Amino acid sequence: MATPVDVVIMAAGKGTRMKSRLPKVLHRLGGRALLVHVIDCAARLSARQAVVITGHGAAEVESAISREVPPGLGISFARQEPQLGTGHAVQQALPHLADEGITLVLSGDVPLTRVDTLQALLAQCDGQRLALLTLSMADPRGYGRIVRAGKEPTAQVRAILEHKDASEAERAIPEIYSGIMAVPTRLLRGWLARLDNKNAQSEYYLTDIVKFAVADGVVVVAHQITDAAQVAGVNSPVQLAELERVHQLRIATALMEQGVRLADPARLDVRGTLDCAQDVEIDVNCVFSGVVTLGEGVSIGANCMIANASIAAGAVIHPFTHIDGEKLGVKVGPGALVGPFARLRPGADLGAEVHIGNFVEVKNSTLAAGAKANHLAYLGDATVGERVNYGAGSITANYDGANKHRTVIEADVHVGSNCVLVAPVTIGAGGTVGGGSTITKDTAPGALSVARGKQVGIANWQRPQKKKQAP
Repeated sequence: MATPVDVVIMAAGKGTRMKSRLPKVLHRLGGRALLVHVIDCAARLSARQAVVITGHGAAEVESAISREVPPGLGISFARQEPQLGTGHAVQQALPHLADEGITLVLSGDVPLTRVDTLQALLAQCDGQRLALLTLSMADPRGYGRIVRAGKEPTAQVRAILEHKDASEAERAIPEIYSGIMAVPTRLLRGWLARLDNKNAQSEYYLTDIVKFAVADGVVVVAHQITDAAQVAGVNSPVQLAELERVHQLRIATALMEQGVRLADPARLDVRGTLDCAQDVEIDVNCVFSGVVTLGEGVSIGANCMIANASIAAGAVIHPFTHIDGEKLGVKVGPGALVGPFARLRPGADLGAEVHIGNFVEVKNSTLAAGAKANHLAYLGDATVGERVNYGAGSITANYDGANKHRTVIEADVHVGSNCVLVAPVTIGAGGTVGGGSTITKDTAPGALSVARGKQVGIANWQRPQKKKQAP
């Protein structure tokens, strides 16, 4: 828009019905705080800034949100103490607002408003009018009612009446105010100065500015939508759970429209961003967190948890696999097979056609193309060469109680079952480690290395007998 937009987000409420010590706007939907969803929406509108009005748990809210501000969006905070209503809340933001802009008022507990909806609202405002986002509801109890000059749906808005101040006839009006408005800041400043608290709540209502606009001859328009989820607020754990499913279904639908095959759209959870190439298949009950990318033809089995990972084309992640890259990330190469019941931890980097089987854990290790660890093994702080076969029950002992050390397993090594490789150590290319060995020194290329106690057989050995219990 030609006119700059400043977004004011009301986030001062206590959220008593959440029954939680955590401020309501910090409860999570889709893996992110409710308030972060709203701030992200402001960023996608190309707003000049977001002014967040805090109150209950202000320090906690401000600290948490400051760490998650999208690039390019200015942010500031205004405290509302005490909390004397929505009009009083916006009054606290006025020192941050310049008169040449449009103020867009949003709520920090309303996370699912679409950007295109707000763009349409701002277009109706156009720097000249007071624009309200409205919705018709079968049961409008508790919401402010839109009072128009006539019965026609296009009749000019004359007022917003809060439910507690409305007559029975007025409460029958189905069109409600969503709590979202766009208003020229130069006009908003004067109207806020005229507010009073002569109402049933003894609060300063932001909605009273509608009657001031009408009195001043400013056109008041309503942009009415039909999608209730876009204006639904969170006041309880039940409502949060309901919006979570709406949010996840939106994500699932978008993925399927891109060509992703979901076994059941109702059993998918994305708690971050999930980027999928063509012909990706995802089975039921999978959870994706942080930033996850899936290459062409990737298959994700049922009941997997995947966070902060990049999985290349053709890889198969079998059921019940746990991948969490945290800050270091996890990379799975093309055509790799992982799981079932495998665990990839931060820094795991698997090359092409690598196999990681059931109950294998990999942490901060690189496995080159064709390496295999098919069952019951641990690889930590290791560099594994091409075509290595790493036996069942084998581990890298990478921690000496104070420091981590690296194990290097060169190309074409075969490590037998139940081996311990005590780092720092290098297993030479093409070598073999006999089963049950504890290796503490570097081994030569092509050598067979065996380090275990000599087998002893005692003939006719009598097994201990259980003592008989006294009757």
